[in-house]
Amino acid sequence: MRTVKRTVGGARGLVRDASLVWVASGVVGVSFGAISVAGGLPVWVPVVMSVVVYAGSAQFSAVGVLLAGGGPLAAAATGLLLNTRTAAFSLAVADVLGSGGRLSRFLGAHLVTDETVAFALAQTDPERRRAAFWVSGVGLFVVWNAGVLAGAVAGTALGDTAVYGLDAAFPAVLVALVLPVLRADAAVRRCAMAGAVLALAASSVAPAGVPVLLALLGLALYGRGRKAGAA
Repeated sequence: MRTVKRTVGGARGLVRDASLVWVASGVVGVSFGAISVAGGLPVWVPVVMSVVVYAGSAQFSAVGVLLAGGGPLAAAATGLLLNTRTAAFSLAVADVLGSGGRLSRFLGAHLVTDETVAFALAQTDPERRRAAFWVSGVGLFVVWNAGVLAGAVAGTALGDTAVYGLDAAFPAVLVALVLPVLRADAAVRRCAMAGAVLALAASSVAPAGVPVLLALLGLALYGRGRKAGAA
């Protein structure tokens, strides 16, 4: 009985914590849908893209290329470039994705995002990490797509979405999620600092999205930091 209560209580806690990410996702999803339609794209484009591609930064970049007059190939290449970072994210949650069957791994891979990985890695217990990944991932997928659909239907009724400061919602939530890990692990802190310096240095000269990819180079310090700590 106590085990059941702890399980239910743990699930409720995960849902409560993940709801902050869901709210941010829904708000930004509305912005994405509205920007896409206001720029001249048909409603189905952001909606289908959100289901199939399901990657916020890649979607914003791809739509930006299309609205600027670029072709579908250029838009797809931009999205793929930005999404290469998820390869590193997948390695970080390999224990979660590898714990189920083939279908589970396929669906889990589709749910790998900055937010789901950060939320999962914030958990110390392996079982809770798996639960956190699936709870946050499924909820985020549903809320993101619902937000995109709502924004696309609303179209130009929202006006200039930039005036609401919606672009700050995701970074704020991500910072809140990763802070516990940064406090607990010195090796992770060194990687994060190195990645932040690289991203900031490149932000003034590199195209949008590239600084984020360069920040992944900070991971090269992780193994070295672990060895130094063990010594």
